[in-house]
Amino acid sequence: MSDVTQNNQISIELDEKTADGTYANLVVINHSNSEFVFDFVNIMPGAPKAKVKSRIILAPQHAQRLLTALTDNIQKYESINGPIKEGGVTNVSPYNLGPSGDA
Repeated sequence: MSDVTQNNQISIELDEKTADGTYANLVVINHSNSEFVFDFVNIMPGAPKAKVKSRIILAPQHAQRLLTALTDNIQKYESINGPIKEGGVTNVSPYNLGPSGDA
């Protein structure tokens, strides 16, 4: 059976382990001319080390689509729940993983 239906819709499967998700409270973003690298980290207060829980690599076009989708979803969320308040910012020096972007 094809993953694409006749309406050009994609059937996406989500296995149980992936559906559980992975918690992250920090993302470090790096980029080159051909890709954006998102390292999702779970950093604990007072802990001297943090571990990357997931790394997602996107082409620049897909990173732009992610930005558009995230902006749209935040606007929808805030229209229902009110503005998202900025919490305390953790000062973390970025990993040295190549050219650095703003996170």
